[in-house]
Amino acid sequence: MPDQASIRKARATDAETLAGFNRAMARETESKELERDASLRGVRALLEHPEHGRYLVAEVGGDAAGSLMLTTEWSDWRNGFFWWIQSVYVQPERRRQGVYRALHEEVRRQARREGDVCGIRLYVERENGGARQVYESLGMESTGYRLYEEPL
Repeated sequence: MPDQASIRKARATDAETLAGFNRAMARETESKELERDASLRGVRALLEHPEHGRYLVAEVGGDAAGSLMLTTEWSDWRNGFFWWIQSVYVQPERRRQGVYRALHEEVRRQARREGDVCGIRLYVERENGGARQVYESLGMESTGYRLYEEPL
């Protein structure tokens, strides 16, 4: 039986690992090669400015097995925050072993404890059927929204 994942808040010493996870995820899901130094600076910037968000790290046997990033969005309609799950990555050899489930359950636990969180959201590539299946198995539902972007 595989070890269970334990979840913790990311530390500054996790920056290289998190940036590596982000590069691996971009390569795997979007066939994009992220520039190493830029991705590392981006991770470090978030770790140094917790008001922008935070990372959670899943460890199995003392090693980082996966992670996600949380950011917030204020909803004036609901008078609360949506927590956005982003930059989800689980090491390939640790998939289908409950690593993401443990991360997701910790997000739920923290959101309920905060008291001003009205929902949890994330976006996923249309063709990433495996990820969509995992999110749906955890009770998440597809919304009627489409995501638009204007790169600057």
